[in-house]
Amino acid sequence: MANAVKTLYRFGAVEYDLTARTHLMGVLNVTPDSFSDGGLYRDPERAVRRGLEMVEEGADFIDVGGESTRPGSDPVPQEEELRRVLPVIERLSKATDIPISVDTYKSAVARRALDAGARIINDISGLHFDSDLADVATGGGATLVIMHMKGTPKTMQADPVYDDVISDIGEYLAAAIRIAEAKGIEQIFVDPGIGFGKSAAQNVEIIRRLRELGSLGHPVLVGPSRKSFIGKILDLPVDERLEGTAAAVAASVMNGAHVVRVHDVKQMLRVTRVADAIVRS
Repeated sequence: MANAVKTLYRFGAVEYDLTARTHLMGVLNVTPDSFSDGGLYRDPERAVRRGLEMVEEGADFIDVGGESTRPGSDPVPQEEELRRVLPVIERLSKATDIPISVDTYKSAVARRALDAGARIINDISGLHFDSDLADVATGGGATLVIMHMKGTPKTMQADPVYDDVISDIGEYLAAAIRIAEAKGIEQIFVDPGIGFGKSAAQNVEIIRRLRELGSLGHPVLVGPSRKSFIGKILDLPVDERLEGTAAAVAASVMNGAHVVRVHDVKQMLRVTRVADAIVRS
């Protein structure tokens, strides 16, 4: 029997009922080399403006990332990652009550980000890269996003093979959930990791079977925005994947996603409103 999913989440003064509608996490990459928007928001001033713009467009969360994790990417030194993310998190957290997430798998970066005002740690490794990350989340009272990835960003797209993609992802996430819950972390999102060690066909299957991850007992966050599987389906470059992203977001909503992580907040808010009206009416 599936576990009951906790869906009333509090972030300081902000409370979200995740069953009421699909929520949006806006992507804010302060990197020179992210696959879609690398280099656009390296300047902290410009990054903060974009973050606040996404809030105006309807974002429920802003996810700040200082290290590209595109396929084939190399790790960024901790000090450089901190230099990129801290000024943006500090200013955004003072300018808005919308919860700020830090996209990192490094405990030292997460700790400093929480001190700067972040309320969420978005760990692409699902607690597999840094054994101290769960303790940092506990100590900072943070919500934790546990994502599945096969391998590392450098190697993850080298012929990813699964016995059953959803079952294998579920086992990986369940192991991390046990660690997080043992540490006392109460607010957890699970993310199947679209594009992180999956073929195009596997990404499509994950979205189609997304509702099965509800058995883990935590809200599901999914990030299909502008990903390469959309490019392969449509044979289009990253800057021409808006409509494909809209289709993937709508399918994700209709298959049980509670949160979608997107670059194009204004457009995807419209998509989720229509999809929600269909699903929830």
